[in-house]
Amino acid sequence: MKFGVFDHMDRAGASLGEQYESRLKLIEAYDRLGFHAYHVAEHHATPLGMAPSPGVFLAAIAQRTRRLRFGPLVYTLNLYHPLRLIDEICMLDQMSGGRLELGVGRGISPFEVGYFGVDPATGPERFAETLAVVLKGLTSHTLSHSGPHFTFRDVPIELEPVQRPHPPLWYGANTPDSAERLARQGYNVVVGLPARGVRAFVDRYRAERHRLGKPDAALPLLGMSRHVVVSDTDAEAVAAAQRAFRLWYAALEHLWRKNGVGLPRQLIPADFDEAVAGGYIVAGSPATVRDRMRQDNEVAGINYCLCRMAFGDLSYEESARSIDLFAREVMPAL
Repeated sequence: MKFGVFDHMDRAGASLGEQYESRLKLIEAYDRLGFHAYHVAEHHATPLGMAPSPGVFLAAIAQRTRRLRFGPLVYTLNLYHPLRLIDEICMLDQMSGGRLELGVGRGISPFEVGYFGVDPATGPERFAETLAVVLKGLTSHTLSHSGPHFTFRDVPIELEPVQRPHPPLWYGANTPDSAERLARQGYNVVVGLPARGVRAFVDRYRAERHRLGKPDAALPLLGMSRHVVVSDTDAEAVAAAQRAFRLWYAALEHLWRKNGVGLPRQLIPADFDEAVAGGYIVAGSPATVRDRMRQDNEVAGINYCLCRMAFGDLSYEESARSIDLFAREVMPAL
């Protein structure tokens, strides 16, 4: 079992400069305490995402850490020119000594890509072509491609990543229906479902790998994401989590509410108690968090625990205490 951190970098109320610095201090703690990786979301025109250019923030992380792996979860590929993204990926992998984890996706919000003049209806096609161009560029010295959105002929590729053929790929899934495809492509996956839904995905993913004759020893990371708050007592943790979750959820639905549309149904429930019951939030003393996560991990069949440790208006001190308790008293038991 490995442990990672997912961060929307939602607006915390402090000045942005203070928020970035406090996050970087927390990330130094993840590095020091043995977390596997830090993953940051990409969002635009919404308080859900104060790191809309994830590569800029990840470059700072490369210099503030030594062992921690990191990456976007995900780069919204439909907003990038592939040549520019190839260069950015190579630079981040080189600057970190080969610690980049490469999350890719179309982006869940049609409003965000729409603000950039990208038609959401072209999302699947544009995503597939952009990804194909990026992967081709990461594995060759000259790039040629002809497609509906991009055409390149003998473009020199001067940079290359440390990791070959490219940094590990990540994808966020909200349904088991993509399991077989992602297994064939060898993606690491984070599944945004309750434990039993995650298990359905994991079982289908593993079955497809077995059908292809791929060994379990080389299984990619398969995880589920949860908000996690650990305090000295259950009451203290639940109070902090409930307060912070309310603000985080307001940021999550901000653009959808602004456009008079409800959130997609597969996303996390708005009601705090319902979200706790579904395993989307785990808050309590170390013993409480340990027991609930052990239970859900066994049901889900995962090998990666992805935790949101800083969200809403959790203070730096609250998050730092939570991270320390989690690393010392929860991680070793799991």
